[in-house]
Amino acid sequence: MSKRLNMLQDWLQNHLGYQAPLLVAITNDASFRRYFRVVLDNVSHIVMDAPPEQENCLPFIDIAQRLQVSGLNVPKIVASNLEQGFLLLTDLGTELYLSALNEAHVEKLYSDALDALVLMQSRTSTDDLPLYNHQLLHNEMNLFTDWLLGKHLNLPSQQDNLKTCFELLSNSALSQPQVFVHRDYHSRNLMLVPQHNPGLLDFQDAVLGPVTYDLVSLLRDCYITWPLERVKSWAMEYYTRAQQADILHGVDERHFLRWFDWMGIQRHLKASGIFARLYHRDGKSGYLKDIPRTLNYIVEVSANYPELADLHQLVKKTGDSLICEP
Repeated sequence: MSKRLNMLQDWLQNHLGYQAPLLVAITNDASFRRYFRVVLDNVSHIVMDAPPEQENCLPFIDIAQRLQVSGLNVPKIVASNLEQGFLLLTDLGTELYLSALNEAHVEKLYSDALDALVLMQSRTSTDDLPLYNHQLLHNEMNLFTDWLLGKHLNLPSQQDNLKTCFELLSNSALSQPQVFVHRDYHSRNLMLVPQHNPGLLDFQDAVLGPVTYDLVSLLRDCYITWPLERVKSWAMEYYTRAQQADILHGVDERHFLRWFDWMGIQRHLKASGIFARLYHRDGKSGYLKDIPRTLNYIVEVSANYPELADLHQLVKKTGDSLICEP
């Protein structure tokens, strides 16, 4: 048993008073955090193990409280040990949106998720949140050039060629209404729950940022693809609800859809770079299979915008290079 697992057992048993807690590892996320399911007093709980030298539990606690105040369904914090990096949380169950997104349920599930998104954007406090600023937007897009092109495909640096495109994308993001942004609002972080659906996870990196960011995370999900016209239809459902909630006051449909498209390109550049980094830096190969889907979003959308022609051609070639990999 690892040292941290021993520390965790000790905290649950000797500090919180639960006798012989049986910890069952559940799926790790794309960070240094680990999660365990444990039954305490006949009730299932989740334990987060976040090593303090790599992860900070305070943002998770802060954002969980903000979202709960807004009326959203998030894990409640039962107990915490910030010095050691442990949180004991309520359990939102085992069914991810990803496993439930089929023709029989997708309309209802996305409707619930859009309702929750509008609620999150219109009610959640953004006081003192980090800003999704110019530097952060560019740092994220540089993950594509540094990790996917450079490290994974061993291609020469393309940052000079892409500088204008990256600037256009960041300017588009910064011109949008700025709201609470979850940053990972997608099918692997939304839980299907019987009441108050969906349950929200992995929100600790929330920022104040572009209004379309979480929407594109949901509808152009890196882990599941839907036809373009269907995505547009769902995006317009959100548009109607956001107008009613005064989130998109005075924004016309054409402008909104352009924001949505360009925000998706920025996010998918970031995501493809992160997937490559997870493989090369962290030894997590499972995300490599999601890179072609992520790049294909960029190719499809950028084809409609002549200003992004250089990016379109480069990403198309990148996708072809991945197909040709041994």
